[in-house]
Amino acid sequence: MKLKELILPLLASLPASMAQADGPGSWTGHMWGGGYGFMGGFMMLLFWGAVIGLIVFLVVRMRGNETRPSEPDAQEMLRRRFANGEINEEEFRRLKATLDE
Repeated sequence: MKLKELILPLLASLPASMAQADGPGSWTGHMWGGGYGFMGGFMMLLFWGAVIGLIVFLVVRMRGNETRPSEPDAQEMLRRRFANGEINEEEFRRLKATLDE
């Protein structure tokens, strides 16, 4: 799932939820002193922006951990080189003793 597919529907629903904050049939609106006025609408927008931002941050962080390949340690690389025939047994033992120090 792309990040745009997650964020765009959430952002598109914000204006509709802000428009209905005073309830149906209310003529006061946010700008005319109903509720908390303009500042209440701004704070609600700020709150939902922070919630969406936190969700996006967590999704990106969790996906980043899955894609990071683990690096093999030095002894594992040495064993692979020996198994592939790149080094002989004498060199393998010498290098392994160096790594164990």
